[in-house]
Amino acid sequence: MSAQEATPQATDMGLVVVGAGGRMGQTLIRTIAAIPGARLAAAIERTGSPALGRDAGELAGIGANGIVIGDDPLPAFAKADGVLDFTQPAASVEFAGYAAQARIVHVVGTTGCTPQDDAAIAAAARHATIVKSGNMSLGVNLLAVLVEQAARALAPEDFDIEVLEMHHRHKVDAPSGTALLLGEAAAEGRAIALAENSERGRDGLTGARRTGAIGFASLRGGSVVGEHTVFLSGQGERIALTHQAEDRAIFARGAVKAALWARSRKPGLYSMRDVLGLS
Repeated sequence: MSAQEATPQATDMGLVVVGAGGRMGQTLIRTIAAIPGARLAAAIERTGSPALGRDAGELAGIGANGIVIGDDPLPAFAKADGVLDFTQPAASVEFAGYAAQARIVHVVGTTGCTPQDDAAIAAAARHATIVKSGNMSLGVNLLAVLVEQAARALAPEDFDIEVLEMHHRHKVDAPSGTALLLGEAAAEGRAIALAENSERGRDGLTGARRTGAIGFASLRGGSVVGEHTVFLSGQGERIALTHQAEDRAIFARGAVKAALWARSRKPGLYSMRDVLGLS
């Protein structure tokens, strides 16, 4: 049965897509239509967006579905079971508060959050069931587990760790949320704090590499969905753990999977490792 032919059921999880007019928002709308157990409850965009008033299904290319894109999240959240959010940090903090008021699921794929943003989202998780991850794909979260294991096994005096990522020209944050997720995994493997042991964007006379540091490099260009490689480099040998995202639908599928998983969970802050049973 095609996405257009699928008939939503009363027991399906009603999901709100925020940022519905963007590339990721449209991908989420198409993905919800294709996954059994989920239905689109509402589509939200920022005030002034050219997508306002459009039929969400038509905009996403799956045919009219009767869901008109609006700019008021409160009534949308009140009638929904969950929200899928790949927007901006300030917006995600606001949406987390609304999700807490409505006591619904909030899946956050937004990257670039500050520690203050993360703290606000964690506070909202006292009343909302929140799944937050720098990357929603199965492959990347499995890669993070492998990176953690490798970092634990290979001593910092013997192997240096560098995280290289590349994304499309429109990405606004660097390093990417996925790169930071992988860096955190490496830091966890070595039982160190990433914030105190990371090096970013080296330039000029930097001196010798600091033993035990986790380095990051960011590339931007074209239409690259996302490529990440963690290098573990020793004397005379190098290990490269790589993930290539070829279609942003992998993130959308992961987000819907996370929402369906979270529907039966108590309020709290969860990660994709929890969803995938990799914790």
